[in-house]
Amino acid sequence: MPVQIKQLHPHFVGEVSGVDLRKPLTRQEARDIEAGMDKYAVLVFHGQDITDDQQMAFALNFGERENPRGGNIVKPQDSRLSTGLNDVSNLDKDGKPLPRDSRVHLFNLGNCLWHSDSSFRPIPAKFSLLSARVVNPKGGNTEFADMRAAYDALDDDTKAEIEDLICEHSLMYSRGSLGFLDYTEEEKQLFKPVLQRLVRTHPVHGRKSLYLSSHAGAILGMTVPEARLLLRDLTEHATQREFVYVHKWTLHDLVMWDNRQTMHRVRRYDQSQPRDMRRATVAGTEPTVAQQAAE
Repeated sequence: MPVQIKQLHPHFVGEVSGVDLRKPLTRQEARDIEAGMDKYAVLVFHGQDITDDQQMAFALNFGERENPRGGNIVKPQDSRLSTGLNDVSNLDKDGKPLPRDSRVHLFNLGNCLWHSDSSFRPIPAKFSLLSARVVNPKGGNTEFADMRAAYDALDDDTKAEIEDLICEHSLMYSRGSLGFLDYTEEEKQLFKPVLQRLVRTHPVHGRKSLYLSSHAGAILGMTVPEARLLLRDLTEHATQREFVYVHKWTLHDLVMWDNRQTMHRVRRYDQSQPRDMRRATVAGTEPTVAQQAAE
């Protein structure tokens, strides 16, 4: 059965059928799914009861695994997962929900802010693939915003104003906006700001999109208050209901998204109940700005 994709939202998001992610993809299936990502930016796969190894094998059809170093505050020896997947659950190493005052839990609350994965890296992520292993009974929907449609809807003056702007992105900006300011010296070095374009052009179809994220906290050549007002206005515009798809998780869903064309956020949920979500991240291949870390 060939890969089939049904559009779920007026602007983006496709629901995929005809593929079993427990099995290796054929070359044609991989091509069809990547073409679907270019077109829809978010793909939903239902009923995929997969292992960590199968999830990673699926992700590697689309590029190399992203090195997770510098993306969180969990020490490698304290990590719950050892398979190369990113742990975006609310669970500790023993599989129990993190205490509400846990430093890791407080840091992870930043995922409730609109963001693009790894925009805080000099070469930001290409695709993210999130698998639902345990679904929280209350809350925890993930929302996605189509940054291409949001860009298209801007007026010409705004498009001209932002075309060449360069932003600074850091995990310390996103977490700081929630009042998380407690970093070790090592973490401060890991989370040094990097530069990203505010407007990106997709390498396949050439559509422009806003490249926004809660990790963005400054714009080169602007005062910080002026920059943050502009970023806030653009984010408010880009996350209007008409540009947003809400995914209500069911067990064994896998959702795949293009970080170059979308933003996303998880909604609040009952932290006393387990939520086991595991993400494979496909590395990007080039920076949006030639750079070292921003000074």
